[in-house]
Amino acid sequence: MNMDFIELIKKATGANRVFEQEMIQSLWSGYGKILRYGLEGSERSSVVIKHVKLPDEANHPRGWNSDISHQRKLKSYQVETAWYKNWSKQCDKFCRVPQCLGLKTQGEEVLIVLEDLDVAGYASRKSTVGENELAACVKWLANFHATYLGQEAKGLWEQGTYWHLATRPDELKVLDDQALKAAAACIDQKLESARYKTLVHGDAKLANFCFSEDGAKVSAVDFQYVGGGCGMKDLAYFIGSCLYE
Repeated sequence: MNMDFIELIKKATGANRVFEQEMIQSLWSGYGKILRYGLEGSERSSVVIKHVKLPDEANHPRGWNSDISHQRKLKSYQVETAWYKNWSKQCDKFCRVPQCLGLKTQGEEVLIVLEDLDVAGYASRKSTVGENELAACVKWLANFHATYLGQEAKGLWEQGTYWHLATRPDELKVLDDQALKAAAACIDQKLESARYKTLVHGDAKLANFCFSEDGAKVSAVDFQYVGGGCGMKDLAYFIGSCLYE
């Protein structure tokens, strides 16, 4: 990581020394990493760093020139930066998100310095959930959608969510369920013409929720696909990520 980014972490946290503790995960197709950094001389013991660094064309699985997926991914990081800069402060304890401590874009690199949710009491991750955890996430979504009800998604995706019909022509083409395939355009239009629009998280799968030890409280992460839409999209996607067919 370049020294400008190291200095940003120090400035954002008041630390006099920062050091990498662990890589939490790699970003899709080599677009960077999510890391935990330890701090010395700060009130905080650690922060989580989202470091976006674009791969060169040779390392990208399909090249860049005609890759729609690549362009959408690039925009998703711009959207997430805008979300943390301009929107995230509206969230309260009822739709908890990590506090953004610092942001910096330099060339084709982006650094987002975030509160460490593990330290804040949200250290549990779930691959399956019971009724309590399910209810906690549904409450989070309800409060999130209520917070942004009627607001215009400036700087975010005009049509939020990772999955919507305009981005999935190939999946629609091979869909076996003919009744659903025939109705897809009508369903999409109905959702887009909903009266009570809000901001949707956009990728509200179970993996993007961090739980308290007892499962009663949650915080959400990963706002690359936040944008305008009908809140039911988040709810349906979340429930689908929790249940087996």
